[in-house]
Amino acid sequence: MTVIVRTLRTDAATATATADDAGFAAVRRACVPAMLATAESIAFDRAHAHPDAHYRQLVAEADGEVIGTAQVGIAHDSPEPGQGFANVYVHPERLGAGAGTLLLRTAEDHLAGAGATTVYSWVLDEPANLAFAARHGYRASRRAHFLRLDLAHGALPPRQEPPAGVELVSGSVYADDARPFFALDAETVADEPNDVAAEFTDYEHWLAETWHHPLVSQELTTVALVDGRPAAFSLARTDGAGRYASGMTGTARAHRGRGLAKLAKNDSLHRARAAGCTEAFTGNDAENEPMLAINDWFGYEICATEVRHVRDLG
Repeated sequence: MTVIVRTLRTDAATATATADDAGFAAVRRACVPAMLATAESIAFDRAHAHPDAHYRQLVAEADGEVIGTAQVGIAHDSPEPGQGFANVYVHPERLGAGAGTLLLRTAEDHLAGAGATTVYSWVLDEPANLAFAARHGYRASRRAHFLRLDLAHGALPPRQEPPAGVELVSGSVYADDARPFFALDAETVADEPNDVAAEFTDYEHWLAETWHHPLVSQELTTVALVDGRPAAFSLARTDGAGRYASGMTGTARAHRGRGLAKLAKNDSLHRARAAGCTEAFTGNDAENEPMLAINDWFGYEICATEVRHVRDLG
């Protein structure tokens, strides 16, 4: 069996999803079921990537079948330049053919050419995956958990009456003007635990890349308003096949400690179940104790763990 690595084929004329996009999404779902992916979302990510990200989607192919993938690029929204990322996944049934090594080598060459000095990569917390990263010079950093909640058969906490001055609304109220939501998202992302800091400053790019992403459900997203202004939110993502994921849940600094994030997330989960979603996923930094406690209260259980790894180029 001969394995080749190449850039994912695209339909440049229409930017619609291709057979490569479907294969890419299938590998992602097989490797990390908690990470929502569809052919349309893969094509959208490519079409709306920021030019400064030097974003590239790679596939490893064997006998005409996509058996591995890599998402590669520069963290263009980080205040520190030269921070690259390369997230490599090989289908669990096609390991041992060298696809991972070829994907990683190609990814690192691309990043070096784009000016990256450091490469970050998420690695599944399993012996073979960790050993692979170590062999290629990567050192372990922070851990993050994927969590799953059975929406079809589990018992959600009942909806709670918001405190005085607080109102829960659907994210769809910002369908025409999302600037207030963008400001809240930018503030919470800036405080999120991460190896690479992020700063959201480009509203138009955020609007295209995040708010209008095909996986994002504005209707199922919940925003907690305090005196009419966004104070907390839970961003909803769905794949159209009964799977729901929390894209981001956070609270403005001035309103933390009041339980508003829990209130918003609970409302969003109830919206999702009413809309026919049967399972919910979320992710947490292993050191983010407040959000881990909230998700434990909902009944989420850890279903997988990844370890952030880093390597210096050059």
